[in-house]
Amino acid sequence: MRRVMMLLPLLWSFAALAETPKTVLVVNSGEASLSVIDYATHSVLRKIPMLREPHHWVMTPDGRDLMIGDTVANELIVLDPDTYDIRRHITVPDPYQMLFTPDGTKFVVAGLARKQVDVYEAGTYKLLHRFPMVSMPSHIDFTPDSSTAFVSLQGTNKAAAMDLRTMTVKWVAPTGPAPAGIMYHAGHLLVAIMGSDHVDVLDANTGATVGHIPATNGAHQLFISPDHKTLFVNSRIDSTISTYDINTFKPIRTYRVPGGPDDLIFTPDGKVWATLRFVQKVGILDLHTGAVETIPVGRSPHGIYIKGAVNMGGDNK
Repeated sequence: MRRVMMLLPLLWSFAALAETPKTVLVVNSGEASLSVIDYATHSVLRKIPMLREPHHWVMTPDGRDLMIGDTVANELIVLDPDTYDIRRHITVPDPYQMLFTPDGTKFVVAGLARKQVDVYEAGTYKLLHRFPMVSMPSHIDFTPDSSTAFVSLQGTNKAAAMDLRTMTVKWVAPTGPAPAGIMYHAGHLLVAIMGSDHVDVLDANTGATVGHIPATNGAHQLFISPDHKTLFVNSRIDSTISTYDINTFKPIRTYRVPGGPDDLIFTPDGKVWATLRFVQKVGILDLHTGAVETIPVGRSPHGIYIKGAVNMGGDNK
């Protein structure tokens, strides 16, 4: 990809962050633990044991509970978002990727190993509907009105749209090989193609492919900057983070971030923290210089959390 050396703005808009974060929480899938990092000194303060295989986190709509999905243990582990003390456990089958709908009424879980997408009532976690999937439902996003959920199906090279009002499948459409990250934006569905080097652009209403965004090999996850101007694409195989104008999809810059960047989070100093799945580290990327500082954590780090910061994108954030 042609590298365009345009500098990104350093200052995001962080209305939710009244003060500088104190800690960063990293979910270590390969050793069932959470690493707590001091935000200022970058030192690891402690590790919190989980059960078997945690991957992602989600905050409840009221901001009171931080929930870690432990897939193999079939548990949501509910933490205090300030102290990380464990408050309780909720039994949920295979909570690999999970999100609340934008209106906060439903809780949707992609069960990658169990080949299902479950829709729960938010708060009670009563199962409302189960969508059986052929293979490996992975990442989730929604339309801003919460009427439709989208999921990538890694094992079948497809994506699916589900109507959350009628609890029916709206469409299943082909994508490139091993689709992963998925994002709704302005009537389009962006799907990162992990088995190739691009992002598919689908019509969100029909699933028809309408374009492609060139990336690097192993395009895995998608994020949008807090100011909603820049698309970030993480490619795990080539170990890059690429940036694009969110409206035109024109490339801005590609950064080398060795170690397989996966999830990331934007911090108020204008930097990006990313989990590096293959090297047991977290990387801190300076968007001006391209320099990367690393911090050792646990095996196969995946999710990363800072209270009040932003780690997902699309039109729902």
